[in-house]
Amino acid sequence: MYGRDPWGGPLEINNADSATDDDRSRNLNDFDKAALSRPLDETQQSWLLGPGEQKKKKYVDLGCIIVSRKIFVWTVGLILAAGFIAGFVTLIVKTVPRHHKHPPPPDNYTIALQKALMFFNAQKSGKLPRHNNVSWRGNSCLNDGKADKSGAVLKDLVGGYYDAGDAIKFHFPKAFAMTMLSWSVIEYSAKYEAAGELAHVKDIIKWGTDYFLKTFNSSADTISQIVAQVGKGDTSGGDPNDHYCWMRPEDIDYTRPVTECSSCSDLAAEMAAALASASIVFKDNKPYSKKLVHGAATLWKFARDQRGSYSTGSSDAATFYNSSMYWDEFVWGGTWMYYATGNQSYLYLASHPKLAKHAGAFWGGPDYGVLSWDNKLTGAQVLLTRLRLFLSPGYPYEETLQTFHNQTSIIMCSYLPYFSSFNRTKGGLIQLNHGRPQPLQYVVNAAFLATLFSDYLDAADTPGWYCGPNFYSTTVLRNFAQTQIDYILGKNPRKMSYLVGFGNHYPKQVHHRGASIPKNRVKYSCTGGYKWRDAKKANPNTIVGAMVAGPDKHDGFHDVRTNYNYTEPTLAGNAGLVAALVALSGDRAAAKIDKNTIFSAVPPMFPTAPPPPAPWKP
Repeated sequence: MYGRDPWGGPLEINNADSATDDDRSRNLNDFDKAALSRPLDETQQSWLLGPGEQKKKKYVDLGCIIVSRKIFVWTVGLILAAGFIAGFVTLIVKTVPRHHKHPPPPDNYTIALQKALMFFNAQKSGKLPRHNNVSWRGNSCLNDGKADKSGAVLKDLVGGYYDAGDAIKFHFPKAFAMTMLSWSVIEYSAKYEAAGELAHVKDIIKWGTDYFLKTFNSSADTISQIVAQVGKGDTSGGDPNDHYCWMRPEDIDYTRPVTECSSCSDLAAEMAAALASASIVFKDNKPYSKKLVHGAATLWKFARDQRGSYSTGSSDAATFYNSSMYWDEFVWGGTWMYYATGNQSYLYLASHPKLAKHAGAFWGGPDYGVLSWDNKLTGAQVLLTRLRLFLSPGYPYEETLQTFHNQTSIIMCSYLPYFSSFNRTKGGLIQLNHGRPQPLQYVVNAAFLATLFSDYLDAADTPGWYCGPNFYSTTVLRNFAQTQIDYILGKNPRKMSYLVGFGNHYPKQVHHRGASIPKNRVKYSCTGGYKWRDAKKANPNTIVGAMVAGPDKHDGFHDVRTNYNYTEPTLAGNAGLVAALVALSGDRAAAKIDKNTIFSAVPPMFPTAPPPPAPWKP
C-alpha cells in the first residue's frame, strides 16, 4: 500500500509484522536522502531530534528556605547598596555644619521673676528643706507655740514665713500674699512653667498653706478661735521681742507669744481665700486639695458666725497691719470659695448688692481702686468681672456683676496717665498711696491687675474698653504695667533697681535682721546685734529677690538700714511683684491666660429666668 509522503516522495506502507529490520533500514536510507534534500522547520526537527538539553538552574539553601541563587545575589546586593547609601547620607548630615536655632534669652521680667521668688525662701521659718538655696539661712523658731504661756490651744506653730525684716509671723498680710501667688499660678501656670519656676512657686504656696492649717482646728467643721500672730512687735524695750531685738532668726532664744482671736472675720475670710485659691492650684493632688477646701469652709463659717475685726484689741495688729473693715474680705473670700467649690451660695453672697455697698463698691474714696493687704475689693471686682466675661451667669447675679465690670473699667482708666485720679512722680511712678511711704507694694498690685484685665479682654476677643467717650486698646494697659515695673527694675531718675540682686545698682543696706548679721558661728544677743543694725557697710548677706519699700514722692531713696520706709521688704509686696512679673513675662502671643482652670469646680450654668413683670394696670 502506498500513501503520499508529506515530505515530497512516495511512501510504501508495509505490514509491520512482515517487514524485516534490514528492509526498514534500507527504506529509511532511501527516504532520508529525499527528506533531507529540503530544509526542515522547527517542528519537524523536534520530531527527529526529540527534546533538547536545558541549562540546570542553581539554588542557594538558606536552611529554612531554598531560593534561586540569582534572586539571593540581587537581594543581598540591594541591601548592601541601601546600607551604603544610608551611611553615606548620615555621614554627610553629621559632617556638614549646621546653624542651630538657639532659644531667645529670657527677658528682664523672667529674670526678675526668678529672683523675686527667692525672697520667699529667705523668709521661711521652721525646719528648712534641703533645697532652700539660701546659704545664710538655717532652721529657726522650732518652739513656736510650744512654749507659749497665754493658754493657746494650738501648740505646734512651727513653719510659715516671717513677714518682713523681723521674725514676726503676721497672718493677715501673709494670707493675702499666698492668695496673690495662687491667683497668679491659676492664671499663668504656662508662663511659670516656661520660666522653670512652676514647681518652685507651688512649693512656696504649700509652705504657707501647710502652716495655715496649723493655726486652727482644720479637721473640725466649726471652730471658736484662730491664731492671728506669732511673735511680738513692741519696740518700747523691756522684755526681748522680735522688734526690740536685732538677731538672726536662728539665734532667737526668747519666748515668742501667740496671739489668738475669737471674732476676726477679716482674718478668717482672708485665710479662707488663701486656702480656697490654693486648692485650685493643687487640684491634681485631690487629697490635699480636698483638705484645703474643708479648711477654707471651716474658716468661712467662723468668719460669718463670729463677726469682728482681728485688729480690734490687738496693739500689734492695729499698729502694723490694721484692718479697716471686713466687708471687702467677704466679697473677696466668697468669690474664691465659689471658684473652689462651685457652690452658688458663695456667689450669691459675694455678688449681693448690700454686701457690695458695705464694702465700699459704690462710694469710691481716695483709695478706691487700690488693691492691698487691707483692701481686697478691687481684686474681687476683677475676679467677678472674669466670671461675667467668660461664663455670663445671668440672673440673679447680672446686675451686680455688670456694676463690678463697669467699675473695673473705671479703675483701669484711673491707672492711665491721661486721667488725674492719681499723681505721678517726675520719674513716672504712680502714687497710689498718695505720697505716703512704701509705695511699691501698691504699684505692683496695680500692674498685675492691669495686665490681667488686658489679658481677659484679649481672651474674650475684645480689643479694648471705654473710658468715657474714648476707646483704649488693651496695649495701653499693658504699657502702663510695663512702665511701672520697669521703674522698679531701674528705669528711674536714680537708675536704682529696687529689686535686690537685679542689675548692678540696688539697695545694699536692706532693713532685714538675717541679711544684716553675718553667719559666722557667733550668737549675738538681743541688743548685741545693734552694731550690725547701725553699721554703715553693706549687708554681709544679699537677700536676693527682695523688693524694698521704695522711693518717696520725689523719686528720692535713702539706702539706710534703719529707715524701713525705704529699705524694708515684705511678703505682701513681693507677692504682688511676682504676680506682675509673671503676667508680663515671656511671649504675650504664645502664653495667654488659662481661661478654664479657675472654673474647674464650677458646674455648667443655666441662668434662672428673671421673674415676670408685674401685671399691667390701666
